Order: sequence, then C-alpha cells, then structure tokens
Amino acid sequence: MMPTIVRTERFSYFGAGERCGELVVTHRHDGSLVTDFTVSNNGRGAKLHEELALDEEQLPWRWLVEGTSLMGGPVHEHFTGDDVSRQWTSQAETGQDAGPAKLYLPADTSPYCAWIAARAALANGGCVDALPHGRIHAELVHRTELHTGGAAVPVEVYFVRGRGLTPEYVIADATGALIAWLGMGADMLVRDDFADQLPALTELESVLTHSHLERVQARIRHRFDGPVRIRRVRIFDPDTLKLTEPMSVTMFRDRITGVELDEKAVSVAGETVIDGDGGTLIAGLHDMHAHVKPIDGLFYLAAGVTTVRDMGNANDVLLALTTNWDTGLTPGPRVVRSGFIEGRSPHSALFGFIPNTLEEALDAVRWYAARGYHQIKLYNSMNPDWVPALTAEAHRLGLRAVGHIPAFTTPDRMIESGYDEVTHVNQLMLGWLLEEGADTRTPLRLTAMARAKDLDLDSEPVWHTLELMRERGIGLDPTAVIVERLMLSRARTVLPADAPFLSHMPIGYQRQRKRTYVPFDSEDDLRAYDESFPMVLKVLKLLHDQGIPLWPGTDDSTGFTVHRELELYAKAGIPTADVLRIATRDCAAHLGLGHSHGSIDTGKNASFLLLDGDPLQDISVVRNIRMVVKDGDVYYPHDIYTELGIVPFNSPPATTSQERTA
Repeated sequence: MMPTIVRTERFSYFGAGERCGELVVTHRHDGSLVTDFTVSNNGRGAKLHEELALDEEQLPWRWLVEGTSLMGGPVHEHFTGDDVSRQWTSQAETGQDAGPAKLYLPADTSPYCAWIAARAALANGGCVDALPHGRIHAELVHRTELHTGGAAVPVEVYFVRGRGLTPEYVIADATGALIAWLGMGADMLVRDDFADQLPALTELESVLTHSHLERVQARIRHRFDGPVRIRRVRIFDPDTLKLTEPMSVTMFRDRITGVELDEKAVSVAGETVIDGDGGTLIAGLHDMHAHVKPIDGLFYLAAGVTTVRDMGNANDVLLALTTNWDTGLTPGPRVVRSGFIEGRSPHSALFGFIPNTLEEALDAVRWYAARGYHQIKLYNSMNPDWVPALTAEAHRLGLRAVGHIPAFTTPDRMIESGYDEVTHVNQLMLGWLLEEGADTRTPLRLTAMARAKDLDLDSEPVWHTLELMRERGIGLDPTAVIVERLMLSRARTVLPADAPFLSHMPIGYQRQRKRTYVPFDSEDDLRAYDESFPMVLKVLKLLHDQGIPLWPGTDDSTGFTVHRELELYAKAGIPTADVLRIATRDCAAHLGLGHSHGSIDTGKNASFLLLDGDPLQDISVVRNIRMVVKDGDVYYPHDIYTELGIVPFNSPPATTSQERTA
C-alpha cells in the first residue's frame, strides 16, 4: 500500500526573474518525502525525481534520485543507512561509512536539499558532518516579514555554507516550512503562495549578499597609505616575450610608479616592502566570457583575474554590481559590459532584452549604447534576418557586435551580416558539422560536437570561414575549457582540468565535477566525444596560425577555468609566451584598455599578480598565485579561499614596513 499523502508543497523556480521551472514536494504520512524538480532554461535544465526519508535529527536514512542533469546526462543515485552504517552509489562514486550518522548530500538534487541540509545543521547546533565528507554550517542571519493573502508572515533567513561552491540562503516560516531558497545570483525557488513576493525576495537576497561581501572585503582587502615596493621579482614582458632580470616594482594607490633593477633599487620613506622571493610578476589575467554575480568577484580575484568581459546579464544587476566593484565597496575585477539581446522562443535565455520586434531590438541596442556598453551580444533564438540591421546600428553607435550563431543559420552568414567576433568554438565548428537549418537552441549545440572527429580541416567550408574571419578581422572567444568539460566529464573521474584544485573544494562541488554531463546511449557515444575533442584543439591552433585572434574566456565563474583555458591553448601547440601575451596585453588592447592595462610599466594601472615559478617554462604556473593587485588594492588568495571554505593553495608573501624617515 502506498503511504498516505499528508500535504503537497508547490514551488516555482526563477532564473533572472523569469519562471523557468517547478518543484513539487509531497509529504507522506510515514514522514518520507517525494520531490519532482523540472527546469527548462536556455534549452537545458535538470529533471529529477527524488524519494527520501529523514530520522528525528533531520538526517536522511534513504535517498533515491532518478532523472537527468543540466545537460541531459543520466542520473541514478541511491543512498541507504541506519544507526550503524551507510552505503551509497552515484555518478560521482560508490561509498560506505560507519559510525555516527551523517548528512548525505546527493551529487544531483533540487534546491530543496539546501533546506534539508540547513535543518540537519541546525538540529546539531549549527554544524553537521556530511557524506561523502565535509561539513555543513547553517546560521540564522535575518528576521523579516513577507506577505501572502493580505497577511504579514514572520520569516527567518538562514545562511548555509559547505554544500556547494557558494553559500546560499533558505527562508522558513514559524512552522519550519520552507518558503524560498535564494542562490547568490539570479536563481531562486519560491513557494507558490509567495510567488508575488518575488521582487521583495530579490531585493532581500541583494541586500544580504551585499552586506556579506562588504564584511568580507573589509577582511581581505589590503590598502596602503604610502608607496608599496615589490622586490625580487622577474617581470613578463609581452613585447620581448621574455622574463626580465630581478626587478623592483613600486606602486602608489592605483598606479605603477617605478620599475627598476632590484639591485639598484633604493628604499624610500614610509614604503611597504613585499618580498617577491624570486617569483614572476605578470599583468592581470582576463576572462573574456563571463556572466558575473556578486560572489564571483572573490573567485576571480583569487585566480588573478583583474578584468572580465561580461557577455550577458540581468541589466539592472550588472550596472549595480560594476559600481560596487569599481569603487571597491565589494571585491571584484574590472568589468567590460556586453549588452545581451535574445530572440523570443521557448528556448530563450532569460536575461538582457528579449524583443518581440526588430524595432524593439534596435531600441535595445540604443539602450546599451547610451549606458556605455562595449558591445552587443546576440543569442541562439535571435532572428537571423534581424542581424544586419542590429550590427549596423551597433556600429553606428560605436559598439561592436558579437554572439552565438542563431539557430537555423551559419557562422559565414553572421560574419557577412556584421559580426565582429564569434562566441564559443563549438558555435563556430557547428557551421562545419551541421546542415544549415539545424535547431541549435537545444543541446544539439553540444551533442553535435561528437561529429568533430570526422571533420576535415582542409575542406572548402572550413577554409571559406577562415578566409572570411581573416579578411574581416573576426576573432573567436573559444571557451574551450567549458567545451572540454561538457564533452569529456565522466562519472567517477576527475578531469585533468580539475585535478589541480578539486580536492580543495566543498564536497558538493567535487561531486558535481565527477559526473557525465552529456546524454548517451552507449559507450560508443562517449568514445565519439573523446575522439572529437582533440579536433577542438586543432581548430584553435589553426586559427592562431592563420592570425585569427583568440580571446580566452570561460563561460564559468570559478576563476580556475581561466587557467585551464590558457593550458588548453598551450596544449594545442600555441607557444606559452604567446598565450601569456594574449591573456594580458592583447586582451587589454582588445577591450580598449591597452593604454592603462596589460603590462607592468611605469604609469600604468596597478593590476598584476605574483606567481611562484616561471610560467614561460610551464603555463600551469599561472595557478600558483601568491598575491593579486587590482587597482592598487592587495589581495592574498590564501585569505580569499579561507573565506570561501576552500583549502588555500599558497601562502602570502612576506611584507614589512619601511620605518626610515626622510
């Protein structure tokens, strides 16, 4: 006999303020729960069915998850346990545990898991050990009121850490029932009877996150009243493509004030001295494909990324965020903005502008131009027939035009229609792998990459596209690291891209990285992806050799993936020195910042990083960051990772104050 249903809770899932999914939670008479979670956003989304049961301490003793993950990969996860032992199997691993009960965290689950984790932590004094390992922390951080049915409802907001890469908030009423889950970004889950409170919840998340990041900034940001001297460093010179002799670099506030041989450097009164200990100083890195959220600033700074190009966002969120980062109120890199314009379809990405007519789309271009955006970005559902008018208007107003290749058309046609840059290497390659008219609004834009193993790079279609790009000065934002992750991620396997850092991460993030992302019917399907990814690297090398610019971006926000993007360029055969030049000076020039950024020279902006080692000998040295300077503010990755619950990778350099007076 099926257990009796006691009650059902219904939630709506929102991305950038648009409803794009739902969660139904069924509470049974025997205390067990059933959840059904479905999301469809930008042609993708998880579809999960979960069954679980909790003990009196809110710890699960049974948890079953079936369905598909974000990109359609299969999910089959099963956990069982009792007072003595626990066993589980998932995409990430098979494991067992004995001793005191712990909180199991599924590799694939709905946001409702955050509430289960919070309740378990609160029932255990605010912290609970997790499985496969790690700890979950939950604390009450705010009390307020929400409104439903004309009545004010007192609610409590809890801050939850340790489940995933970033903290999250859960909101509950006085009965202990979940009202909302708020991610530190654009996504949230809201119980349907509070759906009309979405604006209030959005504002609440913004205020809480901003306050949290202000406090973090006060702890990690180091500002100096006097000059700062970094001694015993070798500087990467993007002109000579070599490292200098040991140098001394001074800065005051946000400017580099001197670069001289270290053996001839003379200390000045009131300066702070940082010992570079023979390391390498390079200009700040760039992520040329970001979709930034407030929390991302911490990850970028820790990874040495001092400038990002945002490639599409909720417009009001981005404008507020860049103000906070530019002023140093909260931690984050410099942002160059792209204005996102999407077409209306069931597969639309839900941010920026989604116009219904060409005139509305032209108005969107003008809106972005009036607010100083660098370029417009067009997306999958855009009507290809509108593109010539949109790119012409962008160019008239001094903006560039970049983007995905809209569904049903080709890269060649979009370049001829006025594109200045193509976004994603798979978007470019699909023009050689698919027939014109294919619907790439769906996961086909990924799954078709399994055909790349048979691509002939000497074919006429390939060279026609290359000639167009070369003649018109068209570059590519490859995001090869994300293509690698989607094509090559396998269950219970750590990618080489993730191996240098994954064991330092919270357990939820570790498990996410050990899954098969792509849908497949057989091992032959997976083998096709394995055999096809090397063709991506061959394309990168071919583009570079043909003088077609590559702009390293990630479509991710962890910072670590910028390092892997550069490693992939080197792996493709691009000389390491060229890769460093592209990531620093060339990116800065491409973004219109070359006069003030991109190299370590007197008079330029003080945005650079200190590496432990020589990146010309091994590009992976870009991961070994001991110090990051952005606009003269000094940050130590050790401190940032500690704040994020990530095990640090390096120690800060030694710092002393020069007490001598003039």
